[in-house]
Amino acid sequence: MRTGAPASRGHLRIRFSLFDAVWALGAPIIALAVRDAEIISVDGSVYCLISLAFTLIAYSAFRLHDGVSEFFSVRDAWNVVRAVACAELMTCVLLFSFTRLDHIPRSIPIIHAFILCAGLMTLRAFVRLQETEHGAEIPHGHEGIEHIIMIGSTKLSFLFVKFLAAYCPGKRRVIALLDGSSGMAARTVSGIRIVGPPDHLQPIIDEFAEHGVHTHRVVIGGDEDLLPEETLREVERVCAQREIPLDFVPKLVGLTALDDRLATSIEEPAAGVVASSVMSPYFKWKYAVDFVTAAIILVLCAPLLLLAGGLALVDVGWPIVFWQQRLGARGRSFVIYKFRTLRPPFNQLGQPIAENERESWVGRLLRRTRLDELPQLVNVLVGDMSLIGPRPLLPRDQPANPSMRLTIRPGVTGWAQVNGGTLLTPREKDALDEWYVRNASWWVDFCIVIMTLRVMIWGQRRPDEILVTRAPLRRPAP
Repeated sequence: MRTGAPASRGHLRIRFSLFDAVWALGAPIIALAVRDAEIISVDGSVYCLISLAFTLIAYSAFRLHDGVSEFFSVRDAWNVVRAVACAELMTCVLLFSFTRLDHIPRSIPIIHAFILCAGLMTLRAFVRLQETEHGAEIPHGHEGIEHIIMIGSTKLSFLFVKFLAAYCPGKRRVIALLDGSSGMAARTVSGIRIVGPPDHLQPIIDEFAEHGVHTHRVVIGGDEDLLPEETLREVERVCAQREIPLDFVPKLVGLTALDDRLATSIEEPAAGVVASSVMSPYFKWKYAVDFVTAAIILVLCAPLLLLAGGLALVDVGWPIVFWQQRLGARGRSFVIYKFRTLRPPFNQLGQPIAENERESWVGRLLRRTRLDELPQLVNVLVGDMSLIGPRPLLPRDQPANPSMRLTIRPGVTGWAQVNGGTLLTPREKDALDEWYVRNASWWVDFCIVIMTLRVMIWGQRRPDEILVTRAPLRRPAP
C-alpha cells in the first residue's frame, strides 16, 4: 500500500502552461470561425467560456502539466486525448441541458476537439523533436537497465524495491513479483504487480521476452526456506538453464555487489555514432511531414481503427493492444504498439499453448493487411517513429553493427519491408535499410508507399535477387 503525502502537502496543485491556457481559449474561437458561426454573440461567447472552464478542469484532472514535454510519450498523448474528450463531453452535456445547443452548429464540438487535441500534441511533439535531435548520442558498451523479477511478497521485497529506487534509479528495475499465496494474484507491492506464482517463472520470463523485455536477475525476498523445496529447485533450474543470476535479499548486504555481474548480464548492442554526412539531408525536415501525415491518417482511418480493435477484442481477447520494447533513434528504447493478432502464449496454469491454437482468422487478416500496425501512428505523433524508415527490430534480430540504422527514427514501413519483409535474412534487411538511410528522398518514400499498398493487397514476396543499390522506380525528370 502506498503511503500518502502529508496533509499539508496533499492538496491539488492547479497549474497550466501558458500555451495550454491560451490554446484552451483560442481553440473554440477557431472552431466557430471554421463553421462561419457568430463568435461575437451570446451563444458563441457562452460556448467559448464554458468550454474554456471545462478544458482547464480537464487539464487539472488529467494532470497534463505534470508531463515533461521533452519526454512526450504515448501515455502522455493518451492523457491529452482523454482530457480533450472529457472537456468536450462536459461542455456538450451542460449546454445541451440548458440551450439544446441552439444557434451552435452541431459539428462545432467535434471540430473544437480536433483543433484542441492537435494543438496540444503538436507543441509537445515539437519540443520532443528538439530534445531528440540535440539529445544524447547512441549508447556505447553495456549501458542499459537490469530487469529483475522478485519472488515473495515479503517486507524484504518491499524494502528491496525501495532500496533500488534510492540507490540506483534508472539502472535496475523490478518488472514483476511472483507469489503463490492465495488471494495475492493481481495485487501490488510497492507498485509492482504480482503476475503469478513462482512455479510460473519460466513462462513469465518467456512472455516478457516476447514483449522485448529480457530478465537479467531473479531475487528471492527471503532466505532459501521462504519457498517449498520443490518450488526452489524449479526456480534454480530455470535460472541455471537461462544463465540468470539467482540471489536472496538477506545475502545482498551491500547493493554494490550487484555491479560485479551487471556488465555480463545485460546485452545491449554496441553502436558507434555514424557521421551525419552519410545520411540523406531529407531527414532534417522529414519528421514534420510524418507528423502532419500521421495525424491526417489517424483522423481518416479512425473508423477502420475502431473496427480492427473490435475484431481483435472479439476474436483474440483483451487486451487488444500488444506492446514490445524496441530500439529507436540513437539507440534509445521505446515501446511499440500493435493490435494483438495471437492469443497468449501461455494459459492460466502457465502451460505453453501450441502455435496453431494461438492463431485466429482475425489475426491472419490483420497481419495480412498490415492493419495491426495502425496503433504505431501514435508512436509517429509522439516522435518515437517515422512513417517510413528501418523497422525497429527485436534484440535477437539486430545486425552485428546497427549504428547506421539507429541514426534515424524507425518506420512503420520501409524499403526492406516492401522487398521481402519477414522473408529476408537480418543481413539482407540491414543492407536494404542502410541503402535507405543514405538515399532517402520524397520520391523514394512515395515509391515505398505505393509498394506498401501492393504488399497489403497481394502479400509479401521475396524478390528473385536482392538489389540493394537499385532505385525503386525511375525518378521523374526535373
